[in-house]
Amino acid sequence: MLYRAPRGTSDILPKEQAYWRYMEQKVAHIGQLYGYERIDDPAFEDTRLFARSVGEDTDIVKKEMYTFKDRGGSLLTLRPEGTAPVCRAYLEHGLHNLPQPVKLYYIASIFRYERPQAGRYRQHYQFGYEAIGDDDPALDGEVIDMAWQFFLSVNLRHLSLQLNSIGCKKCRPGYIAALKDYYADHTHQLCSDCKTRLKRNPLRLLDCKKPSCQQIADSAPRSIDYLCPECEEHFSRLKRYLELLDLPFVVNHHLVRGLDYYTKTVFEIQPEGGGAQSTLVGGGRYDDLIEELGGKPTPAIGFAAGIERIILNLKKQNVAIPPIPKPKVFIAYLGDDARDEAIKLTSTLRRGDIGVIEAVGDKSLKAQLRQANTLGVGYAVIIGEQEVKSGTVILRDMTSAEQRTIPPSQLEGLLK
Repeated sequence: MLYRAPRGTSDILPKEQAYWRYMEQKVAHIGQLYGYERIDDPAFEDTRLFARSVGEDTDIVKKEMYTFKDRGGSLLTLRPEGTAPVCRAYLEHGLHNLPQPVKLYYIASIFRYERPQAGRYRQHYQFGYEAIGDDDPALDGEVIDMAWQFFLSVNLRHLSLQLNSIGCKKCRPGYIAALKDYYADHTHQLCSDCKTRLKRNPLRLLDCKKPSCQQIADSAPRSIDYLCPECEEHFSRLKRYLELLDLPFVVNHHLVRGLDYYTKTVFEIQPEGGGAQSTLVGGGRYDDLIEELGGKPTPAIGFAAGIERIILNLKKQNVAIPPIPKPKVFIAYLGDDARDEAIKLTSTLRRGDIGVIEAVGDKSLKAQLRQANTLGVGYAVIIGEQEVKSGTVILRDMTSAEQRTIPPSQLEGLLK
C-alpha cells in the first residue's frame, strides 16, 4: 500500500461506531444528571498554555507534545490534555462571573508523541468533566461519584477506585524534601528517568512503572503524613463523603498524577488487577491552575477518561452495546421507468422519516434482493414494469418472504 494511517493513529470504521456513539450518549447523559454543560475547545493552543499549566519538567512538555510554528511565526501545540484549554476558556470568556462552580464537560482528541500501546495512541480520544470555582470536598465527592456512576451506567464492573491527597503549596515542599532525602540513599537503584525526576520532579518518582523503582517507592514517605491541617481536614471530609456515597475506595500512597497542576485530591479508577498502566479515569483537584494562568485564585476539580481504553474493557467484559439504527427498507426496480418511480418513492419515504436504501446500477432483481438480504433490511419494495403500469408496488417481508401488492400511498403508513 502507498499510504497508511500514521503510527499511533487509527481509523474508526463503521463497525466500531456503535461503541463511540454509545460513549458519547452516556457522557452527555451523566453530564446532564450532574448539571454539566458541554464545551469544545480548539485542537491546538498557544504552546505557553501547556508549558505553564502542565509543567515544563513533565514528560508531556519535554518529550510528548506536537509543537509547530504556523505561517505567522506563532508557536502552537496540538492539545496534549483537556483541562488547561477549559481553564483558558473559563478565563477568556469571563465564566468566573457566572454562579460558581461552573460545570463543564468535553469530548476531544488528544495528541501525544509516545510509544503506542493497547488503548493508548498518539492521537486518542478522551472525555472529561471539570467543576471550577469551589473548594468544598463535597464537590470532590460528587466528581468522583460521577466517574464511578459513569462506569456503572455502561455496565463495566470489577473496578478499583484509588485515592490519595498530595497536599498543597503550603505543605507539599516539606513532603518533597522528605522524598529527596529518602531517595538520596537509593539513587544508584533508580532507572535513568527517575534519576532525572529526582532533580526536576520528585513527586513523579512514586509514579514510575518499572518494578525496581516501585519496590523503592513502597517504603517512601507518604504524602498524607505531611499534610497541613487544611489539607488533612479536606481529605478526612472527602473520605467521609465517599463512605456516605457508598463508594469503595482504597487509599493508594503511590498515587500521584503526571501533571504539575494537581493539588490535594488525586484519584484513579482502574480495572481490578490491571495496575496504573490500565487506568481508565484519572483526575483530581487543581486549585492553583487558574491563578497560574493569570486569573484570580480559583479552586477546581475534574477528571478525564480515555475512550479507547474504556471500549477495550467493554469488549473484554462482553458488554452488549445497542446498535446504531439502520434503514429498514430497500427499494429494488427493473427498467428505466421503474427507476424513475423508485427515485420518487425513496424521496417520499425519507421525507416521512423512514430510512431507505435504494438500489443503484443495472443489477438483476435477484442480485438486488440478495443485496437487501445482506444489508439486513426488514422489507424490500419492488417496482417493475407491471407495477409502473398499474400504479402499485410490491412490499416484501425479507424475513418470511411474504409479499403483497399495494398502492404507494399506503406504503408509509404500513412501514411505520
